[in-house]
Amino acid sequence: MTGQLATLLRTLRHGRALAGKQDIAEVAAILKPASRDAIRLGDDCAAIPDGDGYLLLASEGFQDSFVRSMPWFAGYCGVMVNVSDIAAMGGRPVAVVDALWSDTSEAAASILTGLYDGARTYDVPVVGGHTNMRSTHNSLSVAILGRARHLLTSFDAQPGEVLIAAIDLRGRWHDPHPFWDASSALCCTEGAARLRGDIELLPTIAEDGLSRAAKDISMAGILGTALMLAECSGVGMSITLDDIPRPDDTSMERWLSAFPSYGYLLTARPEDAEVIMARFSGRDIAASVIGLCNDTLRVDVTWAGEKETFWNLEQTSLMGFAP
Repeated sequence: MTGQLATLLRTLRHGRALAGKQDIAEVAAILKPASRDAIRLGDDCAAIPDGDGYLLLASEGFQDSFVRSMPWFAGYCGVMVNVSDIAAMGGRPVAVVDALWSDTSEAAASILTGLYDGARTYDVPVVGGHTNMRSTHNSLSVAILGRARHLLTSFDAQPGEVLIAAIDLRGRWHDPHPFWDASSALCCTEGAARLRGDIELLPTIAEDGLSRAAKDISMAGILGTALMLAECSGVGMSITLDDIPRPDDTSMERWLSAFPSYGYLLTARPEDAEVIMARFSGRDIAASVIGLCNDTLRVDVTWAGEKETFWNLEQTSLMGFAP
């Protein structure tokens, strides 16, 4: 086992997922977004104060290879992942719009059917968008509008808080992609109500004051998402891999690289952790304390007795959105 943790972390550290997050800093440098204290860059959604809470705005784009190989699932994910971003901010979805490019009407029909099925499943309407069925490629992007009364953000994790992972393990792998899918099997069935109830946990946790900081587990995986949260909040974290909820017969490397359809990291005061985890477990969602926030600006990882530093934010930034 000696050295296995260091090898695992090196693999994750140099993977494409984290490289993609580092690209965000280059984008921000070019666009030079206007500095507004009320809207902070680096969150799952833009949170726009509107006098009665917040409007939430987010979008997701999908690579051509994914859209071409799994057109229905790509359309479905267009709704699913955007709804997850809204929930991660403590909000509820209002509506989505899409932008679609396809080379044939048949390809477009499969993508749009997935989008429609996702909208039915999560009860969020598709209210417009852009369509081009005479393109040279198949691509999809979907944007979402939501609303929150109280925010969960990437900027409010505090030293001394615990880090909780909540992940729906009632799923399956969507090979060859690193997707753990606990959603699409319930599409347009009576089980869709369960998915919507599971999503509702996040805004109620925010409204009840149990947590102020959260992120949905993205393509960066569990450790990458924790790193994004740590950077934006200006904290460090110590994480124990053995405590992360994980499906049976799944290797640690595969699971840490996975993008779950329902997976969130939240921070909370230690005295609130049991209440939060009970809410997830009450809906058969696995939840456990996997770490602790501190003031080191490092993400340190322990596994089977070994301890290594995954990332030192004092030395290397990720997205560049530190306080």
